[in-house]
Amino acid sequence: MKKVLIITYYWPPAGGPGVQRWLKFVKYLGSFDIEPVVYIPENPSYPIIDKSFEKEIPEGIEVIKQNIFEPYSIAQIFSKKDTETISSGIIQKEENQSILQKAMLYIRGNYFIPDARKFWIKPSVEFLKKEIEKGDYHAIITTGPPHSLHLIGLKLKQSLQVNWIADFRDPWTQIGYHEKLKLNKKSRKKHEALEKKVLNTADHIITTSFTTKKEFEEKTTKPITVITNGFDTELTEKTYQNKQFELAHIGSLLSGRNPENLWRVLSELIEEQEEFRSNFKLRLAGKLSEDVLESLKKYGLHKYLRNEGYVSHSKAVKLQRQASLLLLIEIDAEETRGIIPGKIFEYLAAKRPILAIGPENWDAERIISETESGKFFAYNDTSGIKSHIEGLFQKFKDNIPANTSHHIEKYHRKSLSETLAQLIKQV
Repeated sequence: MKKVLIITYYWPPAGGPGVQRWLKFVKYLGSFDIEPVVYIPENPSYPIIDKSFEKEIPEGIEVIKQNIFEPYSIAQIFSKKDTETISSGIIQKEENQSILQKAMLYIRGNYFIPDARKFWIKPSVEFLKKEIEKGDYHAIITTGPPHSLHLIGLKLKQSLQVNWIADFRDPWTQIGYHEKLKLNKKSRKKHEALEKKVLNTADHIITTSFTTKKEFEEKTTKPITVITNGFDTELTEKTYQNKQFELAHIGSLLSGRNPENLWRVLSELIEEQEEFRSNFKLRLAGKLSEDVLESLKKYGLHKYLRNEGYVSHSKAVKLQRQASLLLLIEIDAEETRGIIPGKIFEYLAAKRPILAIGPENWDAERIISETESGKFFAYNDTSGIKSHIEGLFQKFKDNIPANTSHHIEKYHRKSLSETLAQLIKQV
């Protein structure tokens, strides 16, 4: 049994996709002769809380905690809403930003490098040096964002020469919102230098997407493995039959993740077809930006909208299984091609057809095509989107089952954990 220290910021009761990846790895690693110990902040400022995840923490897992200073807790004094929004990664279009939002983004980008959790680095390194020296660890794993956790790994590697795996759930300098942080030239160079140092010091790098791996291969010669996110539900679980033709999106919809052509198509179908109008429902679960809400009103879709807000993971799974069509939306930009939303894997397990709209050469398109789980469209393919929805609605009217997705077992969290365990043993 090899012992590994997992350094993560997100852990129950945190909600959202960031917490699930390592919660699930920890759940299954023991089955493959890996003993995980988890290191987390004592007093974190999580933008989303989901206490249902606490039930999934495996019994007997050792969790070590250390205090963290959170600038977001101070920022909330001025505006709790803006602080939670920015912390969640939801950044409004610049023309819609208040003076306070612009100031907060500038401060976040240029004074908190690589991020606002930077103050956890020094106390964590001092604390973990003692833990690692007495704990007989085979390796440490840091997971980001927040990428400041990789700087904890960097300093521990430099001082102790411990085996170090750096897990990137998202890119660093090439992530979609990076340019929105109003970085000055000096700050941008500092981000790039820190990223390069991490990539060239870690013993092994893990990415969640193929594009991020390719981008990192241009910056380092260190070995890189893609281990995607996955699903942890049983494929035999119940699929709910919905009496309405329901399009559902489970997860946050940011300002840039606002498919106006889709809203326009749905508006046209409502206007043109009485039967579609009487059967249609749009269900959105998760944080929505004001830009998205305004677009829905613009196209008259607010009348058909059920805005659930943030829901527990168990409810999210149920909503996925009762939808007629699951929406997968990504920002239409080159830097988002390597973002594979975690929800895609639970969509696969839900066996409901997926309508994906995103950038060309999107990694998610590769998975959808490989698993035959739905259809991908570029943002500007209005006619293709409309025709596809009409075809699915016809199947709905004819009561033809729309269950999809094949060859998805390799995306189960247990299979992915086995891959990770093999990597840990080899490092």
